[in-house]
Amino acid sequence: MYGRLALAGLAVFGSVLSPQPKPDDWLPLFDGKSLQGWRPTPFTGHAAVRVEDGTLVLEAGAPMTGVTRTAPTPKSNYEVRYEAARVKGGDFFASLTFPVGDSFCTWVTGGWGGDIVGISSIDGWDASDNETRSYFTFETGRWYTFRLRVQDARIQVWIDDRQVVNVEIGGRSLGLRYGEIKLSAPFGFASYNTTGRLRKIEYRLLP
Repeated sequence: MYGRLALAGLAVFGSVLSPQPKPDDWLPLFDGKSLQGWRPTPFTGHAAVRVEDGTLVLEAGAPMTGVTRTAPTPKSNYEVRYEAARVKGGDFFASLTFPVGDSFCTWVTGGWGGDIVGISSIDGWDASDNETRSYFTFETGRWYTFRLRVQDARIQVWIDDRQVVNVEIGGRSLGLRYGEIKLSAPFGFASYNTTGRLRKIEYRLLP
Protein backbone atom coordinates (compact mmCIF):
# COMPACT_ATOMS: atom_id res chain seq x y z
CA MET A 1 0.00 0.00 0.00
CA TYR A 2 2.61 2.49 1.04
CA GLY A 3 5.69 1.32 -0.85
CA ARG A 4 9.28 1.55 0.26
CA LEU A 5 10.49 5.00 1.25
CA ALA A 6 12.89 6.68 -1.16
CA LEU A 7 15.51 8.27 1.06
CA ALA A 8 16.83 10.61 -1.64
CA GLY A 9 20.24 10.83 -0.01
CA LEU A 10 19.00 11.72 3.47
CA ALA A 11 20.22 9.69 6.40
CA VAL A 12 17.33 8.05 8.18
CA PHE A 13 16.89 9.33 11.76
CA GLY A 14 20.26 11.10 11.43
CA SER A 15 21.73 14.24 9.99
CA VAL A 16 21.96 14.91 6.26
CA LEU A 17 25.69 14.26 6.38
CA SER A 18 25.48 10.86 8.07
CA PRO A 19 26.23 7.71 6.07
CA GLN A 20 23.28 5.71 4.79
CA PRO A 21 22.62 2.84 7.25
CA LYS A 22 22.53 -0.70 5.94
CA PRO A 23 19.47 -2.90 6.43
CA ASP A 24 19.62 -4.94 9.65
CA ASP A 25 22.13 -2.57 11.31
CA TRP A 26 20.83 -1.36 14.69
CA LEU A 27 21.81 2.27 15.13
CA PRO A 28 21.36 4.49 18.20
CA LEU A 29 18.84 7.34 18.38
CA PHE A 30 19.82 8.48 21.88
CA ASP A 31 23.41 8.94 23.02
CA GLY A 32 22.66 8.70 26.74
CA LYS A 33 24.37 12.05 27.33
CA SER A 34 22.29 14.78 25.71
CA LEU A 35 19.10 15.62 23.83
CA GLN A 36 21.01 15.79 20.55
CA GLY A 37 18.57 14.93 17.76
CA TRP A 38 15.53 15.58 19.98
CA ARG A 39 13.50 18.53 21.20
CA PRO A 40 10.98 18.77 24.05
CA THR A 41 7.46 18.46 22.66
CA PRO A 42 5.48 21.68 23.26
CA PHE A 43 2.51 20.04 24.96
CA THR A 44 0.30 22.32 27.03
CA GLY A 45 1.30 21.80 30.67
CA HIS A 46 4.39 19.79 29.84
CA ALA A 47 6.97 19.15 32.55
CA ALA A 48 10.75 18.88 32.36
CA VAL A 49 12.69 16.64 30.02
CA ARG A 50 16.23 15.78 31.05
CA VAL A 51 19.05 13.29 30.64
CA GLU A 52 20.10 11.54 33.84
CA ASP A 53 22.33 8.51 34.42
CA GLY A 54 22.23 7.55 30.75
CA THR A 55 18.45 7.74 30.55
CA LEU A 56 15.94 10.12 28.99
CA VAL A 57 13.54 11.27 31.73
CA LEU A 58 10.01 12.49 30.98
CA GLU A 59 8.66 14.13 34.11
CA ALA A 60 4.93 13.90 34.80
CA GLY A 61 3.11 16.63 32.90
CA ALA A 62 -0.35 18.10 33.14
CA PRO A 63 -1.14 16.03 31.30
CA MET A 64 1.67 15.18 28.82
CA THR A 65 5.45 15.50 28.55
CA GLY A 66 7.45 14.30 25.58
CA VAL A 67 10.29 14.56 23.10
CA THR A 68 10.12 14.68 19.32
CA ARG A 69 12.83 13.61 16.89
CA THR A 70 14.28 16.44 14.78
CA ALA A 71 15.85 14.32 12.02
CA PRO A 72 14.25 12.67 8.95
CA THR A 73 12.37 9.42 9.58
CA PRO A 74 11.46 6.45 7.39
CA LYS A 75 7.83 5.82 6.55
CA SER A 76 7.82 2.03 6.39
CA ASN A 77 9.96 -1.10 6.58
CA TYR A 78 11.82 -0.30 9.77
CA GLU A 79 12.04 -1.39 13.40
CA VAL A 80 12.54 0.58 16.59
CA ARG A 81 13.50 -0.87 19.95
CA TYR A 82 13.93 0.79 23.32
CA GLU A 83 13.82 0.15 27.03
CA ALA A 84 11.50 2.08 29.33
CA ALA A 85 10.32 2.15 32.93
CA ARG A 86 7.40 3.77 34.69
CA VAL A 87 8.91 5.66 37.62
CA LYS A 88 5.88 7.35 39.14
CA GLY A 89 2.23 7.60 38.15
CA GLY A 90 -0.39 5.33 36.68
CA ASP A 91 -0.76 6.00 32.97
CA PHE A 92 1.35 5.70 29.83
CA PHE A 93 5.03 6.42 30.35
CA ALA A 94 6.79 5.82 27.03
CA SER A 95 4.24 5.88 24.23
CA LEU A 96 5.75 6.18 20.76
CA THR A 97 4.22 8.12 17.86
CA PHE A 98 5.65 6.88 14.56
CA PRO A 99 5.22 7.15 10.77
CA VAL A 100 3.24 4.62 8.76
CA GLY A 101 3.35 5.57 5.10
CA ASP A 102 1.90 9.06 4.85
CA SER A 103 0.10 8.70 8.19
CA PHE A 104 1.10 8.38 11.84
CA CYS A 105 0.05 6.12 14.70
CA THR A 106 0.85 5.86 18.40
CA TRP A 107 2.00 2.75 20.26
CA VAL A 108 0.36 3.25 23.67
CA THR A 109 2.22 1.84 26.68
CA GLY A 110 -0.21 1.47 29.56
CA GLY A 111 -2.94 4.02 28.90
CA TRP A 112 -6.51 4.37 30.13
CA GLY A 113 -5.71 3.66 33.75
CA GLY A 114 -2.30 2.08 33.28
CA ASP A 115 -2.70 -1.35 31.74
CA ILE A 116 -4.01 -0.99 28.17
CA VAL A 117 -1.54 -1.34 25.30
CA GLY A 118 -2.23 -1.06 21.59
CA ILE A 119 -2.14 1.11 18.47
CA SER A 120 -4.05 4.40 18.08
CA SER A 121 -5.80 4.89 15.76
CA ILE A 122 -7.07 2.34 13.24
CA ASP A 123 -10.22 3.04 11.22
CA GLY A 124 -10.93 5.86 13.65
CA TRP A 125 -10.76 3.66 16.76
CA ASP A 126 -8.30 4.24 19.59
CA ALA A 127 -6.14 1.49 21.06
CA SER A 128 -8.70 1.13 23.84
CA ASP A 129 -11.38 0.15 21.32
CA ASN A 130 -9.72 -1.61 18.39
CA GLU A 131 -8.39 -5.14 17.88
CA THR A 132 -4.85 -4.24 19.00
CA ARG A 133 -6.02 -3.64 22.59
CA SER A 134 -4.61 -5.94 25.22
CA TYR A 135 -3.85 -5.67 28.92
CA PHE A 136 -0.36 -5.64 30.39
CA THR A 137 0.62 -5.04 34.00
CA PHE A 138 3.62 -2.72 34.25
CA GLU A 139 5.50 -2.83 37.54
CA THR A 140 6.70 0.54 38.77
CA GLY A 141 10.47 0.85 38.49
CA ARG A 142 10.93 -2.19 36.27
CA TRP A 143 12.57 -1.84 32.86
CA TYR A 144 10.78 -3.30 29.84
CA THR A 145 12.05 -3.81 26.30
CA PHE A 146 9.74 -2.63 23.52
CA ARG A 147 10.16 -3.46 19.83
CA LEU A 148 8.02 -1.97 17.06
CA ARG A 149 8.08 -3.26 13.47
CA VAL A 150 6.41 -1.21 10.71
CA GLN A 151 5.95 -2.76 7.27
CA ASP A 152 3.83 -1.82 4.28
CA ALA A 153 0.93 -4.03 5.29
CA ARG A 154 1.49 -4.82 8.96
CA ILE A 155 2.41 -3.38 12.36
CA GLN A 156 3.87 -5.65 15.05
CA VAL A 157 4.93 -4.92 18.62
CA TRP A 158 6.67 -6.92 21.31
CA ILE A 159 7.07 -6.28 25.04
CA ASP A 160 10.17 -8.16 26.14
CA ASP A 161 9.75 -11.46 24.23
CA ARG A 162 5.94 -11.39 24.13
CA GLN A 163 4.22 -10.27 20.95
CA VAL A 164 1.26 -8.05 21.83
CA VAL A 165 0.34 -6.53 18.43
CA ASN A 166 0.17 -8.17 15.01
CA VAL A 167 -2.27 -6.22 12.86
CA GLU A 168 -2.80 -5.99 9.12
CA ILE A 169 -3.07 -2.37 7.94
CA GLY A 170 -3.40 -2.67 4.17
CA GLY A 171 -6.39 -0.67 2.94
CA ARG A 172 -7.20 0.68 6.39
CA SER A 173 -7.45 4.24 7.71
CA LEU A 174 -4.59 5.10 10.06
CA GLY A 175 -4.20 8.26 12.10
CA LEU A 176 -3.57 9.89 15.44
CA ARG A 177 -5.99 10.33 18.29
CA TYR A 178 -7.57 13.78 18.39
CA GLY A 179 -5.61 16.33 20.42
CA GLU A 180 -2.05 17.34 21.15
CA ILE A 181 -0.51 13.93 20.48
CA LYS A 182 -0.12 15.27 16.92
CA LEU A 183 2.77 17.35 18.28
CA SER A 184 4.74 14.10 18.72
CA ALA A 185 4.76 13.49 14.96
CA PRO A 186 6.63 12.43 13.01
CA PHE A 187 8.47 10.44 15.69
CA GLY A 188 8.29 11.07 19.40
CA PHE A 189 7.82 9.70 22.89
CA ALA A 190 5.28 10.89 25.45
CA SER A 191 4.08 10.25 28.99
CA TYR A 192 0.71 11.13 30.55
CA ASN A 193 0.54 12.35 34.15
CA THR A 194 3.39 9.92 34.71
CA THR A 195 7.16 10.03 35.00
CA GLY A 196 8.93 7.67 32.62
CA ARG A 197 12.52 6.82 31.77
CA LEU A 198 13.85 5.60 28.43
CA ARG A 199 17.19 4.23 27.32
CA LYS A 200 18.83 2.21 24.54
CA ILE A 201 16.66 3.75 21.80
CA GLU A 202 17.69 2.20 18.47
CA TYR A 203 16.37 1.62 14.97
CA ARG A 204 17.15 -0.41 11.88
CA LEU A 205 15.89 -0.56 8.31
CA LEU A 206 14.33 -3.81 7.14
CA PRO A 207 15.59 -5.44 3.95
